[in-house]
Amino acid sequence: MPFTNKKWWKDYFSFTKKERVGIVVLLVTIVVVFLLPTFFSNPAPPDAAAAMDFKEQVAKLETKKEAHSNYGSHYEKRDYHDFNTEKISTQGELFYFDPNTATQLDWQRLGVTEKTSHIILNYLSKGGKFRKPEDLLKIYSLKEADAQRLIPYVRIAGTDEGKNDSHDDHVATKFEKKISIIDINTADTNLLKSLPGIGSKLAQRIINFRDKLGGFYTASQVAETYGLPDSTFQKINSYLTAGKASMKQININVATVNELKQHPYIGWKIASAIVQYRSQHNEFQSIEDILKIALISENDYKKISPYLSIK
Repeated sequence: MPFTNKKWWKDYFSFTKKERVGIVVLLVTIVVVFLLPTFFSNPAPPDAAAAMDFKEQVAKLETKKEAHSNYGSHYEKRDYHDFNTEKISTQGELFYFDPNTATQLDWQRLGVTEKTSHIILNYLSKGGKFRKPEDLLKIYSLKEADAQRLIPYVRIAGTDEGKNDSHDDHVATKFEKKISIIDINTADTNLLKSLPGIGSKLAQRIINFRDKLGGFYTASQVAETYGLPDSTFQKINSYLTAGKASMKQININVATVNELKQHPYIGWKIASAIVQYRSQHNEFQSIEDILKIALISENDYKKISPYLSIK
């Protein structure tokens, strides 16, 4: 009997190789599962110094956020004034000045923005120098229209432009006598450049504008030339006349929208309205018929009628 029990015990606790492998795998799995949480547990809390540093960083962020918010409201309040005064050409007071010795106050009186006056003074402080009036065009932040407005008033010491005002008046009077009346419908760039304050660029712009219009019917139209300062136009106005040259006209009974809209005074809206009205009411019997179009005002009619025809 004891022998039998011993055999039973051996049979009960003996394992095959496959069973032993399974037991080992089970034990390894249990150990891994037991240790796994330690790898994903929350990191130890920071020490007191680290916690204090973290709080300081948060406080700085809050301060910056508040400052940014205040700046935003300030920005909104000054947006129109500050940015528009930088972008829009300012018509300041005109007087004779030497750009090499003019102060910031002088520049601002001339209508130059504070930012641009700083750039000019910085340029001079680093050894830069204006040698002729046209050097103003080299100041990248100074609008060309402003430069052209100021160039006639530049008087640089030691040059022909540095003479005193009384002599300037004498020269100006003498210069005026040499200028003959110019027909702006036939003048070329060389003739236009003989006018005070008109350089190559402005002369070419006047001619380009004339070509797009189809001719000037009055000298006052020259003032609409892009980049031409009003102060310069006032100087040359008395020398201009609009001759009776044939105007280039557009036949509104056959012109397309694309052809009409190319004219500076018409544009797409009026061009489209003219063509639509024509398609609904047949041909125009007179130029005045365009006044029946609600979109066209009396002022529009006065400006564009010289450039229109019905045949």
